[in-house]
Amino acid sequence: MYQVLLVEDDARLAELVTEYLGAYEFKVTVVGRGDQALASFKASPADAVILDLMLPGLDGMQVSRQLRDISKVPILVMTAREDSYDEVSLLEQGADDFVNKPVQPRVLLARLRALLRRAQDKQAGHGMVFGALNIATSDRTVTWRGEPAVLSNTEYKLLLVLAESAGRVLSRDALLKKMRGIEFDGLDRSIDNSISKLRRKFDDGESEKIKTVWGEGYLFSPSAWN
Repeated sequence: MYQVLLVEDDARLAELVTEYLGAYEFKVTVVGRGDQALASFKASPADAVILDLMLPGLDGMQVSRQLRDISKVPILVMTAREDSYDEVSLLEQGADDFVNKPVQPRVLLARLRALLRRAQDKQAGHGMVFGALNIATSDRTVTWRGEPAVLSNTEYKLLLVLAESAGRVLSRDALLKKMRGIEFDGLDRSIDNSISKLRRKFDDGESEKIKTVWGEGYLFSPSAWN
């Protein structure tokens, strides 16, 4: 049975989520204020956290950042916002994924299970799974929608670095350091070129899977690989 910390100030929604997840063998602890979430997690660490964005005491972004400072626990945010800027902000603050309100219970359950499965696979060294994308680090193979993806060595390394930091913005400088141990000189376009190739190979014409965050870098969106 998985332990879930639900941080939600809407008592009715918290009750509905608790009942629904309880039917699928999740044990849910509910906290109604953002400023109580960290203490609750420290007292009883959960396998995953479901976090409302608008909370009394401390908002969801601040709670997510605090949790990420002490744990790699999967964080799933529930938000009524639909602005892509807010989505990027959520992921930058440490959230792993999000669902929009009004929450559809089946979608919430599917996203929660996907996060938990991803965390388990990473701990076990089985690679990473994001929707229809499977990165098997043991033999450096990548599968996309059930078919092998043919990637160059550079493309594979870039995809792996981005996926390992899913939900976080990586600058060109950070990417080059991780991949080649060199700093970005302001002129090197190899990262941009490789990003463009990855987008073409993974049907990312709208740049939803690998997002460009202007002035900052690139962000691998964990929930867009379907």
